[in-house]
Amino acid sequence: MSGLLQSGYLSVLEAKTKDELLAHVVRFARDLGFQTVTASTVIDHFIGDSEFIWIDNAPAGYREIGEDRNTAKRDPVMQHCKHKSVPIIWSQNTYLDAGQAEVWEEQARFGYRHGICLALHMPEGRHFLFGVDRDQPLPKDVAEITRMVAALQLYAVHAQEASVRLLQPAVVSQEGPSLTPRELETLRWTMEGKTAWEVANVLGISERTAVLHANNAMHKLGCVNKHQAVLKALRLGLIR
Repeated sequence: MSGLLQSGYLSVLEAKTKDELLAHVVRFARDLGFQTVTASTVIDHFIGDSEFIWIDNAPAGYREIGEDRNTAKRDPVMQHCKHKSVPIIWSQNTYLDAGQAEVWEEQARFGYRHGICLALHMPEGRHFLFGVDRDQPLPKDVAEITRMVAALQLYAVHAQEASVRLLQPAVVSQEGPSLTPRELETLRWTMEGKTAWEVANVLGISERTAVLHANNAMHKLGCVNKHQAVLKALRLGLIR
């Protein structure tokens, strides 16, 4: 493994802005032999409702395809990463086998023909997707492919650490009361009009615990009822 790749693992942690993070991941991808790279932080807010924050060096015209939710639901690479942590080495055959040849053909026009992609799944409904792509086939040598995958996995761990600071919503670093994930989830579902009993069923907890989470959130936010707490949490950017 080249010294340049090894130094990249630590240097990405020094990125201070979103643009610097992108510059670091692009440099790493090119050192590894890939033209394009995509890093995405995914935050699950509700069942079926996730927030994506992307950085990439996609060519003009591709972003609309890459960020289309309907296409992502059909994309076998995205679906693999959604459910598994094992990296996927993909090519046209990956899409043919999934019956999604047209998805591959659409992205191939922009140079997305072969690649490696993986996902890191963290607690509290947070995920980090990292993929590198190119228009030429990957090496057939197993040792070389193994080296690429290992380098990508190690780098993704470091890039994810930087993404916590730079890709996640500004609310993460915003001053204000610190609510637990359960307290935030309780407020989110309350915002959707759920009762304490319904929130308890959704979260798999007792009704008493759901009420406790709501009361704790109210206390931390300095509010007199849960609905006022929801409004204040929205204003502070704690929930969306």
